[in-house]
Amino acid sequence: MANIKIVTDSSIQLTPEEIKQHHITVIPLTIMIDNTVYIDGETITRDQFMTEMASASALPKTSQPAIGNFIETYEQLAADGSQILSIHMLRAISGTVDTARQAGEMAKADVTVIDSDFTDRAMAFQVLKAAEVIEVGGSLEDALAAIQAVHDNTKLYMGVTDLTNLVKGGRLSHAAGVISSLLNIKVILEVADSELKVLRKGRGMKTITKFIDEMDDDLRKLKNVKAIGISHADGLELSEKIKAQLQAAFPAIEILVRTTDPVIATHAGAGAFAVMYYTEN
Repeated sequence: MANIKIVTDSSIQLTPEEIKQHHITVIPLTIMIDNTVYIDGETITRDQFMTEMASASALPKTSQPAIGNFIETYEQLAADGSQILSIHMLRAISGTVDTARQAGEMAKADVTVIDSDFTDRAMAFQVLKAAEVIEVGGSLEDALAAIQAVHDNTKLYMGVTDLTNLVKGGRLSHAAGVISSLLNIKVILEVADSELKVLRKGRGMKTITKFIDEMDDDLRKLKNVKAIGISHADGLELSEKIKAQLQAAFPAIEILVRTTDPVIATHAGAGAFAVMYYTEN
């Protein structure tokens, strides 16, 4: 049986240990800050990106990897006859998955490309499950079925505490942004149906606190929560508070808290956070 190798993009939230343990290939995105181009995770770290973004004169620009990078990666990994399973962030926020599909058709390799419909740790849930299935001898079909099961039982919520970047990025009108800023509006978003949707909005941090409390209550009612992840854009203090609250309900789950990727950080802005989890039936 041919080996199966997993490829993903750098918007994913994986620890270096997980990448090494499961032999996952991560193709980096590129970031431009004030005309300087960086390679995500190679020439700039996530924490360094947050520092650079704070002092930048304009909103950073992120772009998907070049199609040639995908083709070269696929062909190198497939040189020994391996199949390639390439899992990427949702199309709604990046064209990375489209580039991967084009490369998969052009490469001299057996490539299957998946739109995870998520990003960050929520995408990692699918990648890690696929790796687990493959490592015990599962087929590509087995891995795809496992990915779909995780996908169907995953939730990703994001809290935006400063709407400045959403306005700059054109996802909120300038007038609405000014009004929201004056009113100290906070927004809760959810990734659902391959889109980023506004779940609720309100004044002050009480909007965030109330949502977290309600999410905590909902989580406690669920059976078989398998994993929880919290990511943030220069919002470690709040993220640690959320972790402590959820950890009390799920002491057996190791909740990963890390800085999010530049794509999400650029759109969501400093202070944003995301909570992601999935269950098994």
